[in-house]
Amino acid sequence: MVGGGGLLGREVVRLARRAGHSVTATYHQRPIGTDGRRLDIRDRAAVAALVAAVRPEVIVNAAYRQADWATTADGGMHVAAAATEVRARLVHVSSDAIFSGAADSYDEGAAPDPVTPYGAAKAAAEVAVRGLAPDAVIVRTSLIIGAGTSETERHVHDLATGRRSGALFTDDIRCPVHVADLAAAVLELAADPHPGVRNVAGSDPISRYQLGVLIARRDGLDPAALPAALRAHSGLPGALAVRLDCSATQAGLVVRLRGAHEFVGAGAA
Repeated sequence: MVGGGGLLGREVVRLARRAGHSVTATYHQRPIGTDGRRLDIRDRAAVAALVAAVRPEVIVNAAYRQADWATTADGGMHVAAAATEVRARLVHVSSDAIFSGAADSYDEGAAPDPVTPYGAAKAAAEVAVRGLAPDAVIVRTSLIIGAGTSETERHVHDLATGRRSGALFTDDIRCPVHVADLAAAVLELAADPHPGVRNVAGSDPISRYQLGVLIARRDGLDPAALPAALRAHSGLPGALAVRLDCSATQAGLVVRLRGAHEFVGAGAA
């Protein structure tokens, strides 16, 4: 598990070990338990050496840094090359940031048209994965939400309590996914022999502001304390509405990809 210290990585490791799999998890800066392996995926030789030593059957790559092309793009290429060398099944986690939002929705056949450096790095990583590891699965996902532990949830808490200034955009639409659903889908796809792109996101297109209101209500905060604004008026780069069409992928999965109104609004863990 490359990126085992992140929100998704921790959940994939937990579910895989619960299912009886032997897992080697890597981290970059913050150690993860006593058996985590430090790895800088910008270092191609280091990636190749670790993969050659472990010789995994499956590699899940969920590592990224938004402001670092070398980690997101080059690192994805290094992991793909190492996976191919040992004939490991690769599941590469990508993002809806590869899209501009110009289309009404994006299915698995949609071509990337990024409008931010992070989106461009994620799109470049996909190209590298497809070129080096044609048997890989590329999982495109959206905002990842946990039981209060995600960056989005912390941001909502900070805004609602006045610890941070800013606003939640009412015109910034995504398809948030619960980390447990996404991790379960990643493990299903790791066992599926078919390669290609899979969209794995929640079933509800929802604005960041609407999502914030659901989180605040779930956690006993005052939704009225959440500032709202329009991203279109902010001058910030990035897409507005990006809706991932997951119907084709969902049809082949056992796990049900819940929407935010269900897994946040109902207080689901």
